[in-house]
Amino acid sequence: MRNYLSENDIEQAALRVFENELGYQVVRCTSQRDTSGRINPKDVVLTAVLEERLYLLNSHLPGDIRNEAIQKAVNCITESRRTLTAIAANREIWDLMRAGVDVEVKEKGRNVVKNIRVIDWENPENNDFRVISQMTISGQRSSRIPDLLVMLNGLPVVFIELKNQNVSVRQAYDKNLADYQKDIPDLFWYNAACLLSNGDETLAGAFSASFAFFKRWHREHTYANEAAREAAKADIQAHGCSLDYAVRGLCRKQNLLDFIENFVFYYNDDAQKIIAQNHQFLGVNAGIERFKEVISSGTAETPAATGTPLGVYWHTTGSGKSFSMIFLARKVFRKYGGNYTFVIVTDRNDLDGQIYRNFEAAKAIAKGERCRAKNSADLRDMLRGQHRFVFTLIQKFREEKGRTYPALTDRSDIVVIVDEAHRSQYEEYAQNMRRAMPNAMYMAFTGTPLFAKDKTKKWFGETISKYDFQESIEDGATVPLFYDKRIPQVQLQNDGIDEDFATIVELENLSGDQQLRLEREFAREMAVLKSDDRLNKIAGDIAFHFPRRGFRGKGMVICVDKYTAVRMYDKVKNFMDTERRNLNREISAATDPETKADLKKALEYLRNLDMAVVISEDGKEEEK
Repeated sequence: MRNYLSENDIEQAALRVFENELGYQVVRCTSQRDTSGRINPKDVVLTAVLEERLYLLNSHLPGDIRNEAIQKAVNCITESRRTLTAIAANREIWDLMRAGVDVEVKEKGRNVVKNIRVIDWENPENNDFRVISQMTISGQRSSRIPDLLVMLNGLPVVFIELKNQNVSVRQAYDKNLADYQKDIPDLFWYNAACLLSNGDETLAGAFSASFAFFKRWHREHTYANEAAREAAKADIQAHGCSLDYAVRGLCRKQNLLDFIENFVFYYNDDAQKIIAQNHQFLGVNAGIERFKEVISSGTAETPAATGTPLGVYWHTTGSGKSFSMIFLARKVFRKYGGNYTFVIVTDRNDLDGQIYRNFEAAKAIAKGERCRAKNSADLRDMLRGQHRFVFTLIQKFREEKGRTYPALTDRSDIVVIVDEAHRSQYEEYAQNMRRAMPNAMYMAFTGTPLFAKDKTKKWFGETISKYDFQESIEDGATVPLFYDKRIPQVQLQNDGIDEDFATIVELENLSGDQQLRLEREFAREMAVLKSDDRLNKIAGDIAFHFPRRGFRGKGMVICVDKYTAVRMYDKVKNFMDTERRNLNREISAATDPETKADLKKALEYLRNLDMAVVISEDGKEEEK
């Protein structure tokens, strides 16, 4: 008797969720009987269903042109796109689904263009939702049978491939998805997302993504507390029901419409298709809910003098926060209209450039569009105008000493998104920003845990979405972090450095006043931090530990300032030279073959090691 769930067990459990909980029509095919309603086994679209639904969604068209318009729209949607790349074909269909199909027909003797709606995004029940099990599709080389296909108005928008519980989910990618794309490429012209599952683990990704970008989708909603989250994890572990959670979270009718409409974009001139991960879908929608509360309650119309808080979006570093910003802004523009302006604020030039380039590559902004402030004067000019996006450094909200920063706009339809807000929002620049846009809405993005005394909550409100480091590790988005506490025993331990000093050191871009304060009040601490004795101990420890730590990958040393970074480079380099000589002596003295082999590997690693000083440009780089 087997002690694992089979593909069929997982499939039948998922079908029960689709049918009994989500209200889908379930169509079960077999190798002997195709109950999909298709005439041609090569078809991947349920043409009859598509045609019927287009008639219902476009009933406003005059009867004398409706048949012709609908038929032209169906032909446009189902025509061959084999001359296009797979992603370009997918993008074309996605545009038709979202915007409708423009067709030219004759009305009263004149040629007119009519837009045929393909999906009703606002009213889920006006659409046709069905899931088809085991439908055979005749391919170019051989027939293929996807386990489950989710159909929206006859279009195959979600592909689900299953494996036995005792088989790695990776095989669903390597042995199924890849082959299906070769044999039935038409299927993926319509695809919004792919789910791969062995019951214990369910991964979601774009059809064109490498396996590394398929991430866990195990949460159907944001859990109220840690206990609820742990209960869901225990349920999945005990019953192998992760696909059930993914189906409820992604394929619930309203969720699926929302995902297709607002959580897909195409990147770098359609070279890549990007879809939201589980935590981004839930997190961005939590931000949208807060935004909706504010604009519907009128809070944004009568805000406090420091603006209206939209909350804190705390997602761990590496979780794709800039993509989350894109999803958030695009959904606001599509669903709420208006003339909203998004002001994206960072505290480092490299971050500002990275986020700007992501928005541009996602076509959220047009190439050459004026939206990135060149300097303080340019920022003031842009904020007085009407731009969809403004990208700026917090340092550009500077003002001459003794003068009060002016109010630049009284608009309440400005959404300010502050990246890495935990380290940039407590000093003069942040206060100037609030004076400049006193009626704006403010949302904080951070990858750093917030504590009870953290001022971020005071400025931006409560946490609206949390995705911590542990969750990111479980989802495979972040590699585990192992901490080895290594403290150089010098004259003054870190315990003696007070909280104010630690806060200032954390900020990369110090104002003139902060620098003077640092020099005056913390001269002793700074002298100890940068003393030769302490730096030599750290550099020597790095040179010894780095080649022996087991994992021979990259390493990074963060320094208190740029000058210390250069000094540390020289010191580590010198100690590495010494360490190479030490290893040569140890190899000569070693008698155990295994020990000798390990030492030789460490020496070879050191011989090929490369180092560089990397310095991030800050807002006052040119002045300095």
